[in-house]
Amino acid sequence: MGSMTTRTFAELIQARWGDHRPGLAYEDQVLSHHQVAAGAAARAALLGELLPPAADPHIGLLLDNTPEFPQWLGAAALSGAAVAGLNPTRRGAELARDITHTECRVLVTERAHLPLLDGLDLPGIRILVTDTGAYEELLTPYEGAKPEAGDRVGPDTRMLLYFTSGSTGAPKAALCTQGRLAAAGQSLVSNFGVRADDVHYICMPLFHGNAVIADWAPAVAAGAGVALRRRFSASRFLGDVRTFGATYFTYVGRAVQYILATEERPDDRDNPLRMGFGTEAGAVDAARFEERFGVRLVEGYGSSEGGAAVQRTAGTPAGAIGLAAPGSDLAVLDPETKAECPPARFDEGGRLLNGADAIGELVNRGRSPFEGYWRNDAAYAERVREHGWYWTGDHFYRDADGFLYFAGRGDDKIRVDSENLAPAMIENILARWPDAAAVAVYGVPDPVAGDQVMATVALREGRAFDPDRLGAFLRSQPDLGTKMTPRFVRVVERMPVTATNKVRRGELRREGFWSGGDLWWHPPGAPAHRRLTTEDRAELAAEYRERGREDLIAPS
Repeated sequence: MGSMTTRTFAELIQARWGDHRPGLAYEDQVLSHHQVAAGAAARAALLGELLPPAADPHIGLLLDNTPEFPQWLGAAALSGAAVAGLNPTRRGAELARDITHTECRVLVTERAHLPLLDGLDLPGIRILVTDTGAYEELLTPYEGAKPEAGDRVGPDTRMLLYFTSGSTGAPKAALCTQGRLAAAGQSLVSNFGVRADDVHYICMPLFHGNAVIADWAPAVAAGAGVALRRRFSASRFLGDVRTFGATYFTYVGRAVQYILATEERPDDRDNPLRMGFGTEAGAVDAARFEERFGVRLVEGYGSSEGGAAVQRTAGTPAGAIGLAAPGSDLAVLDPETKAECPPARFDEGGRLLNGADAIGELVNRGRSPFEGYWRNDAAYAERVREHGWYWTGDHFYRDADGFLYFAGRGDDKIRVDSENLAPAMIENILARWPDAAAVAVYGVPDPVAGDQVMATVALREGRAFDPDRLGAFLRSQPDLGTKMTPRFVRVVERMPVTATNKVRRGELRREGFWSGGDLWWHPPGAPAHRRLTTEDRAELAAEYRERGREDLIAPS
């Protein structure tokens, strides 16, 4: 295991030299830790020839989760370069902007992604295509190189430029230094007891911070093995876990829901997994996952930029994320007054009683590890404001014992009849519905003031939407307040998600009840949800127009 005083990530890569245990598995290929370190060293040596000495040493990786990705991460650590992970679902001008904004001098890709680069203006950028003979010829002179750290490698050396998107504007490239990445990896090793004989299954995309910081980094720090899946596949998840002997994995967004939606088998609990670590699975699905697979999911919260972290501890109440991580001073503040929100109060059924006052923005008033964004001072100023505090942009509430509850991302907060509602709480309730495979809750404008609650639901295989069954379920939930009941329900075959399995909430919110597909609504006074007809839409539009709020809705 790497020393807990390691100061750079390059040192962790160097520690694997001479370690001939299995280190990286991919499909039918297995590389030893030594071979992975040697591959990183060869690529670092090649970088030394390709990168201009005076330029910012940035490289872009437009790759799926193949062995090339971690070896190039290691090469960046050894050479003092920084990696910009590029999302292959981006297209055209958006993808070109990501590459040029991060000032990549070298772009590493594979033949499958070459069509994405057709017609893009990428002046002065050297493109390497990994699965070609020309690429192998470039690497051949450096085979057998020993992993040595370059002159510019230190704890403050920039290593990652990973994109994090907000609700508006182009994605921002958050910075992560070698020192922070090494510390993060070693912290997770300590927190979760990661061992050298563990195997980390990386099925989340490596262009995203979650897979690199929460899965790959602790594996390298502990000398644990890594198993790669080119792209996430719910149907292949359990088979991969068994084939690779995986003991640990990370997840984001709706990945856990998709795994749970696969066909159940009597031997589901026959697997080597010890734990999963991630965010947004929700308490209901985490419990289902443990019951079905015998695997504990540890839900945490950490802003992509590293500015705030919440850790689950023993005694964390159901529905809560946990307590502020050691050394941080987290508070839930009213964004307008900057005053601390009062503690949350609950009724006997667990329903939040004072959401209007208790829900606010999570703010780190202590020392934050956030290292900024690449060439984006405006975005930095939005995050780091009064007194140097870090404003996450995410909504939380806090109980009297200090436990923090996630209420929603960015602009997800819903305000109904002057009461702030937590979409995450409503989602956790709807996730109990036996017919639901995945749920997303968000607000659509009310014709008079504030919002109405809308839910998009992906049904389990073989289920059909039954409004009476949904109504009976909703009435039986003691913690579902009357204002929390979804006015509109959209039924889809599959939840629209990003490449990192996060729900496309902005898209759902924009489409609202104007979206095509199977739409249901609960008119005031009606006994149950019914289909939203063309006549209903026309009457709704007229009501918005009469109230002067038609600019808030945009029918497609």
